[in-house]
Amino acid sequence: MGGNITQGKLLEFLEDIDLLEHFQLPTKWKTTLQVLPQETVLSEAEFHTLLDTHLPKLGLQQQTRIMEAVAIAFSHQQTDWLVVQTLVCDDAPQFKLLTDNIALFWVDQGRHYKKLSPFIPCHQQVLDQFLDDFWNYYRDLLAYQDSPSQQTADKLRYKFWKLFDTDSGYQQLDERKRLTLLKISELPYVLEHSELPLHNNLAELAPRNMVQGRNISYTTQTLEGTQPWDTFMCLVATTRKLGISFFEYIRDRISQVGNIPCLATICYEKSALNPFGCSWMPE
Repeated sequence: MGGNITQGKLLEFLEDIDLLEHFQLPTKWKTTLQVLPQETVLSEAEFHTLLDTHLPKLGLQQQTRIMEAVAIAFSHQQTDWLVVQTLVCDDAPQFKLLTDNIALFWVDQGRHYKKLSPFIPCHQQVLDQFLDDFWNYYRDLLAYQDSPSQQTADKLRYKFWKLFDTDSGYQQLDERKRLTLLKISELPYVLEHSELPLHNNLAELAPRNMVQGRNISYTTQTLEGTQPWDTFMCLVATTRKLGISFFEYIRDRISQVGNIPCLATICYEKSALNPFGCSWMPE
């Protein structure tokens, strides 16, 4: 949470979406929060000072929960940046409540089933057959994205239930399937918004060069070294995704020729060609 925040609006928003209830903050602390200054613009440091003043006995974990709740509330009610409606991610708990909707990607879900190690031959066959059905369903979703229709979406929803709600006789597999079935509103979310990607592989792979460099050089030693390192790694990943040679980009900037436009301009032009958000448009 950075910059200035309006304390009164945030507390009102926290109550509206039950964030403090979600983070299991005791009632006495929630009551104390109500007496903090209302409709007052505060910096993050000032908000910390208020907590230390009015809630001096607040534990570190509870203070962290409050700050997380306020940060989430601020991200929802701020107007400087577009509020993200849907986040494509794995099932990590830290992503919850950040957006209105979560779309889980299938590759991560498939890893749970690959961890199963049946010893009985019949269970091995059951698992192999299920994995075939699992990835066949994934391919059906990919095909649906190319040609979405309400009729196909209804069939795929039914197929989802049949795939994960049918007992196989292999207990560990059936228990895992029931956990997947609980995510019926998040895994096949693409059936409601066909333009959503089914994975975020590019985002997952983007930090790989940075991690490899960190492992080799044992990271940077100073802030002055970290900032340019992060900047250039970001430029490498961005130019690669845009299909631009990083070497040519750097040479263009050093020589000041200007043949390559600003990367932000290129990103904007390419994003305008994608139908992201079309299914959210009013009919």
